[in-house]
Amino acid sequence: MERVAAGDVAGVVRELGELTPGQRGACAAELTALFEVIVRRENTEAERIALFAARLGCQVTPEATAAWIRAYPYFRMDTWTVDLLDLYPVAWRTELVALLGEQATTAGAVFAVTEHLVRDTGCPPPASHEFVLAWLYDRAESRERHPRVLGGAPGADFLQRLRADDFTPKLLPLAVARPGRLVFGPHTSERPLEALIGLTAEGVVDRDELIHNLFADMIGDPPYGPRAVITLEALALTPAEHAGVARERAALVDRLLGRLLEDGTRMEIAPFLVFLRALASTPAEKALAVRDYLALLDRSLPVATYAQEVLTGLDEAGLLEPELLTEVCERVLLRPEKKLVRAQLGLLGRVARRDPARAGRALVDAALTFGHREMTLQEQALKLVAQHLKAASDSVLPELRAAAGQLSPGLSTRAAELLGTARRPGAPQDAATEQPYADVLPSVPEPRPVPGPIATAAEVAQEVAAVVANDRDVVAFERALDGLVRHAHLDRTALAQALKPVMRREPKSHVDWVQSDLYDVASAVRGDEPRRRAVMMRRAVHATQTGPSPTYSLAGSMLAARLTEAMDVIESGAQPFLLAVPTLATGALDAAVLVERISALDELGVTPAPVDLAQALLRATPTPDGQVLRAAEALGSDAGQRLARWLREGGPVHQDSEPKGWPHCKPPKPASQGWWTPVRPGVVIDPPLPPVAAALIGPYVGNRGLADPMAPFWVAQLPHHRDELMARDYFEPRVSQRGWPRNLPFVVESGGPAGYSVHLALAFGLLWEPESDSAVDAMLVLAARRQLDAGLLGRQLEALLNNGLPHADKAGGSLRAAAETGAYATVWSVLEAALPGLLRDTPVRGTAALLALAVECASRCAAKGEIAEVTAVAGRSASSQTVKNARLLRDALR
Repeated sequence: MERVAAGDVAGVVRELGELTPGQRGACAAELTALFEVIVRRENTEAERIALFAARLGCQVTPEATAAWIRAYPYFRMDTWTVDLLDLYPVAWRTELVALLGEQATTAGAVFAVTEHLVRDTGCPPPASHEFVLAWLYDRAESRERHPRVLGGAPGADFLQRLRADDFTPKLLPLAVARPGRLVFGPHTSERPLEALIGLTAEGVVDRDELIHNLFADMIGDPPYGPRAVITLEALALTPAEHAGVARERAALVDRLLGRLLEDGTRMEIAPFLVFLRALASTPAEKALAVRDYLALLDRSLPVATYAQEVLTGLDEAGLLEPELLTEVCERVLLRPEKKLVRAQLGLLGRVARRDPARAGRALVDAALTFGHREMTLQEQALKLVAQHLKAASDSVLPELRAAAGQLSPGLSTRAAELLGTARRPGAPQDAATEQPYADVLPSVPEPRPVPGPIATAAEVAQEVAAVVANDRDVVAFERALDGLVRHAHLDRTALAQALKPVMRREPKSHVDWVQSDLYDVASAVRGDEPRRRAVMMRRAVHATQTGPSPTYSLAGSMLAARLTEAMDVIESGAQPFLLAVPTLATGALDAAVLVERISALDELGVTPAPVDLAQALLRATPTPDGQVLRAAEALGSDAGQRLARWLREGGPVHQDSEPKGWPHCKPPKPASQGWWTPVRPGVVIDPPLPPVAAALIGPYVGNRGLADPMAPFWVAQLPHHRDELMARDYFEPRVSQRGWPRNLPFVVESGGPAGYSVHLALAFGLLWEPESDSAVDAMLVLAARRQLDAGLLGRQLEALLNNGLPHADKAGGSLRAAAETGAYATVWSVLEAALPGLLRDTPVRGTAALLALAVECASRCAAKGEIAEVTAVAGRSASSQTVKNARLLRDALR
């Protein structure tokens, strides 16, 4: 211990030599404690080496010594190491060689110790894969050794050292027998492979044996794709060698194709594609697996592209039967990826040119593309038919005419002229029998009524649990909140007991206040210690009494105020139920029901909680029913008179959110956000509502707290003022773009005018691809309710795309999805309004797809009338797809 403290390495070795193995082992624990002390203070290199030597010398069994060296391998083997190892008998050191050889590594001194012991004791070198790999790496690096440390080999380069090494005759055959284990490891370099290939050139290693063994290892444990490519490139197989491993390569191909059939992400399958290409199978070999390649055409784009390349090569080599080429076309030509379809049409064109006898079959195959949803691909296929129709026999005309019935109406006339049909495919023979076109729109959904109050405490607990698990259900939340107030008033003890299982799992955390925070009301019923979030909620509600919160949304702040007020009502026991529970799932509250509820509180002498009353008023459905109005006038309380005045005036006046000057001025490119952002209407309510409720509909005070996406309960707070709701920038901040489009169906099913802001939300939704389905559904429902202003929506889409949003293709996809439900006239009305601004001056990028959709919609709903901007673009001499589609639309509108 004193020698260690002094950093005396030689003294440590001498002291260890004077101790018996048992005495050395007894020092191990004390040395470990000293190690913990030394590493925690400043120490010298001499101290560290002395301590290292002492700890190593106190490992008295081969097993303990091997484990210790593997655990602490990073030391330089020096004189002291040799002296320590010499303390043990030869048999002991031989056993240590066997143990270290099982997990040899080039890291640190493990290999150096093992090789020294082999040469010192004369025992055979370990035959493990790990030792052979470490040996090759050591010889590649030519690491310098201390004169007393045995090992290494002389030579200026890797190959010279291997030739001069007496380990080579023993270890090289092991490397050749299982070369894959040396070459294909995840952390191996190219050096072992280079050495083996270099030795084959000198005849030291049999090249044929090496190649066959490498392929055998690849079959047994296929390497990562890039590693296999490196190996095959380094081998540089001759044609004879390539043919010699045909069986092995076929086995590898079969295994790799099986993996590709499982498919996966682009990154997952890329190594297998690289490996397959590197194997360089001949066309004849690929033909043996033709069914597998056909099956790959149904997989992801990278896999299908590879399979298409292979099958194209087989056809050009004359190894693909015509029936199989037809099957390829059936699998590829209706896929959505344009690259695949264009490549297949290109192949069919080459087939028709190369062999006129096959032209007819090729054209019939190409006609499958007539059913593709992309009009540009239909047009390419139609051009292919036109180019090679003369080479085909008349026998294919019936099939081509039948297929032409699937063409977009904008191409039907051209197909009729080409194929010799007397009328446009799909059109009635007698125009007098043609029925006026009518859109197929979804049925208008009826608002779902809200069930009555919850009857038992157990049912309240179940409803609370449902809200905590899924905070998007407005009806479940409203009934649960009212149920907590009602049953706490009736029997708080029984309710608290029923809620016990619900409290075991807290809701998922959010930044904004959400419906699952109902958990804290249930916790208050039980008298549990409030969560930190509940404490924060009370502080936030207190802060909103003087102004809107900078942290939480306006809707979230209103919700928090209702929740904290419900806790206070439960604690006081003053109010037996809530007024604001809606009667419809939209959040609307029947005026007659609200009159009855306030009357019941009046009879009990209860003044309703202010936020509860404010929410009830905002939800009250205006009514002309004289009986209801007279009943409200008869209420004597302040709350009753407030309701009577509210109903008499019809609630807050609706205000338009359309920006000043819209749309009469021409938008700049790119249009500034201020050009299309809605105004924020607000109405001063007298007498005033609580600030947190007034902020929802009163003069705009900002909505900075958009940390979480919009939720359905936001819509249910203002069920008769959806346009004012959507005007309050809920969908502009990027943070809110993650979820608000999915709420559009709730917005369109709500009440109040669907003005500028509702339509702008739809326009954003149609451009926001991850959730465009919700926007499409909302647009169709609004159209079915006869509340869609298609012209307004079209001009808003134009404004957003002119703003530089690169989403014209996404807008086209969303509108196509709407059209294909049967709403061609509705979609045409939107496009008719959008296209002039998109085509004016320099057309917006991506407009070609919108023009293609417009051709189909206008043709199907028989729209007519010139659009000047379309005609202008169509008259240009350019041959871009935009110009081509503009010409088709111009002709369709004549």
